[in-house]
Amino acid sequence: MTHPISPLAPARFPDLPAIAGLEAAIGRAGFYKHERPDLLLMRMPEGTRAAGVFTTNAVGSAPTDWCKQALSATRGGARALLVNAGCANSFTGPAGDAACKRALESACAHIGVETREILAASTGVIGVLLDDAKIARAMPDLSLHPVNWFDAASAIMTTDTFPKGSGATCEIDGVTVNIAGIAKGSGMIAPNMATMLAFVFTDAALSAPILKTLLKAESETSFNAITVDGDRSTNDCVLLFATGQAKVPPIADAHDPRLAAFREALSGVLRDLAIQIVRDGEGATKLVRVIVDGAASDASAKIIARTISESPLVKTAIAGEDANWGRIVAAAGRSDQPLKREMLSVRFGDLYAARDGMVSPDYDEAAMSAYMKRDELEITVTVGPGAGRAVMWTCDLTKRYVEINGDYRS
Repeated sequence: MTHPISPLAPARFPDLPAIAGLEAAIGRAGFYKHERPDLLLMRMPEGTRAAGVFTTNAVGSAPTDWCKQALSATRGGARALLVNAGCANSFTGPAGDAACKRALESACAHIGVETREILAASTGVIGVLLDDAKIARAMPDLSLHPVNWFDAASAIMTTDTFPKGSGATCEIDGVTVNIAGIAKGSGMIAPNMATMLAFVFTDAALSAPILKTLLKAESETSFNAITVDGDRSTNDCVLLFATGQAKVPPIADAHDPRLAAFREALSGVLRDLAIQIVRDGEGATKLVRVIVDGAASDASAKIIARTISESPLVKTAIAGEDANWGRIVAAAGRSDQPLKREMLSVRFGDLYAARDGMVSPDYDEAAMSAYMKRDELEITVTVGPGAGRAVMWTCDLTKRYVEINGDYRS
């Protein structure tokens, strides 16, 4: 089933930089009833290093289990990536593990890499065993070429309404390096690592430990700072690959000052991809930035921000263009985090709805109603005198979300 493009979608898919040494093939295994690509196979050069962050959902999935084991066994080495859409291969037991391995073996035989060097990702319906024979049959028709980022991003979509990509160019110690990434996600989004996949590539020569440190830190303010529906998926993962084709001088520490520009660029790419997922939230008509400050700590602020961002009452009020600040303070209050009621303030953009624990004396209903009609909103909640601060991105909750998820398997 195809869905109308989100009203919050970017105007166009961006022009992403080429990543030296990277190739891709797009194909169709037939996991969907309608004609569409559902396979992405990528090959990297020898010496490529990789790192990943994965869902904290206790159920997990065969591909996420495979990736964790493979990255550990190879100490972050990777030569290939196989992604399928249409079947999550989660909650499928030992049979799912075996199907995942067979699918990867067929891909590796086709492109000439060892099975231990390939990573896997799947997205789609949970509880359905992967029919790996479909992937094996599709392999002969897959031909590797320089990456077409639009096609690669399109191949991994499920209920997404637009392909998601982001890129950047920066320097490491005077050497120009490129970063390019794609992502998919629309519903079941509440990362602590949602159904959400992201694959980011750079031509920099960086070690797996450095990649892991950077990815884990920058995911906290990007993929782990978004929510669509509060439902954490079984298959979420973000994988970061470094092909090593840009000969960066040796760097041994992720905190080396020479990585400052790269870290900033990587952070921007990850955040852009994450926010695009929220822009494509199932049924979404509003993109909302929720800021919490004055908290006891950054961690406390993040819990409060997530509680507000995932409140069905808050999200439906936003869908109705109603600045119902009472629902926001109620959500903050039930977050079980320390706050000072007499200091609670709620601001929509520059307009105060509540200030110092009560309705703002300059509250203007007409101005507030006009503000709520915007496609993009900012809500700032001050909860006390502390230094803790956090930012989350969310969207509204509309009838369309119910329709999409009610019809998902049919």
